Formats: sequence, C-alpha cells, structure tokens
Amino acid sequence: MKDSIMTLTQAALPSRTFLTNAILVLAGTALLAMSAQVSVPMYPVPMTLQTLAVSLIGLAYGSRLGAVTVIAYLAEGAMGLPVFANFASLPAFTGPTAGFLFGFVGMAWLTGFMVERGFDRGFVKLFVAAILPALLLFVPGVTVLKLVTGLGWEAAFFAGCAPFLIGALVKAIVAAMAVKGGWNLIDRR
Repeated sequence: MKDSIMTLTQAALPSRTFLTNAILVLAGTALLAMSAQVSVPMYPVPMTLQTLAVSLIGLAYGSRLGAVTVIAYLAEGAMGLPVFANFASLPAFTGPTAGFLFGFVGMAWLTGFMVERGFDRGFVKLFVAAILPALLLFVPGVTVLKLVTGLGWEAAFFAGCAPFLIGALVKAIVAAMAVKGGWNLIDRR
C-alpha cells in the first residue's frame, strides 16, 4: 500500500525528470488528439472521446501536469496542427466548441486536484473525481455555445449538454475503471 496520496504516474514513475514529464505531456496530447477523432457528428457540438481522455489525464497525472498537458494540446491546435475534432485546428477556438476546449484545462486540473486530495484510490472515489469536473465542463461549454451561436439558454443546454450527460457518466465509469486497473497493477509489483 501507499504511504501518502499520489497520482498513478507518480507511483509508476517515482523519480520523474523534466524529460519524463515532457514525454508524459506528449503522450497525453497524442491521446487527446486521437480521442478527438473518435467523433459522432452532431451539430453544433460533436460527441468525441476527448472528455474521457481529459479524465484519464487528470486522474493519472494530477492537477499541474494534467493542466499543462491540456494547455500543450490547445497550443498544438493554436499552431495549426489538426488535433481537434474532425481534424480542425485554430478555427475551433472561435467556434461553438471553444468553451469545451478551454474548459478542458479546468477539468483536467480539478480532476487531478481531487486525486491529490484523496480521490486517488478505489473505484467510487476515482469515479467522483472524474464525473464532477466532467459535469462542470458544461458550464463554459454551454455558455460559449450560447454566445457564439446566439441560441437561448434552453436551446444551448439541449444542444451542448443534454445529449452528452449519459456519455459523461459512461466515460467517468470507464476512466475510473482504467485508473483503478492501473493501481491494481502497481499494487501487485
């Protein structure tokens, strides 16, 4: 068992260097870019696996490295790399999904923060650390969707939140199971 609260990557890689962290960030941005391409085309917000990837990154990396990873991912898109849904890049920052993209930083940070405060072990704790930030992501997501599209609050909610609630629940379950499985592997060694 562990003596103190730590993230999965801290337990797996106890003596991390700058290079190790840089590799983790690159791996995280690659995961985010790939998850963005697993997309169900919906208008104006596509359904992707990005929130699952952000949850996994926050649960495994912690608050700071998780947020830095998402910021690096956004920077890749700002540089013109096609890392967002449907291989989009910079224009996504001004479109209806911009609130979700920027909200990913807070989601990763809060997920990691919760892990660093004791939600690091056990399926239920990991699930709570994944679902609460995922639900809070709808605040900036729906707000920017409303502002960009001119939809009313109710229409923005039904376009940018309601269809995604069950998916958020399922993704939080999958993320918690995956990280719990990672902890089980570490505990065995």
